[in-house]
Amino acid sequence: MVRVGIIGMGFMGSMHFRNYQKIPQAKVVAVGDINSRRAHGDLSDLWGNIGSPSAASLPMEGITPLTDARQLMARPEVDLVDICVPTPAHAALAIEALAAGKHVLCEKPLARTAADARRLAQAASKAKGFFMPAMCMRFWPQWAWLKQSIVENRYGKVRAATFRRLGSPPGVAWYKDGANSGGAVLDLHIHDTDFVNFLFGAPAAVFTCGYSAFTGSLDHVLTQYLYPGGPAVSAEGGWDMAAGFGFSMRYTVNFERATADFDSSRDRPLLLYADGKSEPISCAATDGYFEEINYFIACIQTGRRPETVTADDAAAAIGIIEAEVKSAQTGRPVKISS
Repeated sequence: MVRVGIIGMGFMGSMHFRNYQKIPQAKVVAVGDINSRRAHGDLSDLWGNIGSPSAASLPMEGITPLTDARQLMARPEVDLVDICVPTPAHAALAIEALAAGKHVLCEKPLARTAADARRLAQAASKAKGFFMPAMCMRFWPQWAWLKQSIVENRYGKVRAATFRRLGSPPGVAWYKDGANSGGAVLDLHIHDTDFVNFLFGAPAAVFTCGYSAFTGSLDHVLTQYLYPGGPAVSAEGGWDMAAGFGFSMRYTVNFERATADFDSSRDRPLLLYADGKSEPISCAATDGYFEEINYFIACIQTGRRPETVTADDAAAAIGIIEAEVKSAQTGRPVKISS
């Protein structure tokens, strides 16, 4: 049994809590939040963009509520510290938890800057406990299907790939301060930047245009990831859509012999077009939140360090995001350093 302490009981903390409940090998034994009400399981004021918890409270029987993160890390019954606080606090808390000998799962983005993310990755490389960034798209069933299709060359080489992740403005105040959240380019669009890197490796350069709407940082971006010789890859991301738009994530990937199209708004979200026909692709009826947590629990139980996503991967994604921001500011392509 892996005993879990969650720090930060906002939308993602509550999402993680509910997914641990689905895993027999894991048990939440402590939760921490500076808001005492949330620490005691009251979620009546939560906001989220996808799969929002429907219940206004958490089952807290047998769980210790805390308002001090360091007290949670110090508890001997906690094996795994799950960090779901705002981005600027990720690196410091994760490094402290690793120093306390705990396994650590840390929400994305890994840190506010690539420099802080690399500092955390360095600490993780030396730690006794395992570390994993929660980059959920690498585990999302229809997106994992795409990765495996490319690895196995099922439909030939990829000629072009487009990704799209759009929503209305976030409903939590700290997101609207770009100095803290990094704007949509860091907090939202990073999912697709990381997945592009996962599929095709680091691009030679990026070319980005976009604008700031209300955070002072980029709230809507269009990026071309430049790969000499192909494929042609782009992504659009933003959280400045009009009220009522909701949230949407999509990809369209054109192979030599087929086209795959994913749209989160459809009942059958993944369709494959080949030989003049369309076919819905069936994948596990779960989501990336459950799959990433289930994977990390299995890693801990088997003593196998996580490989699907690492701290270095998450730091690299932030480095590419920073290049995208620079490109948008200068109007020029920006090379990605190796």
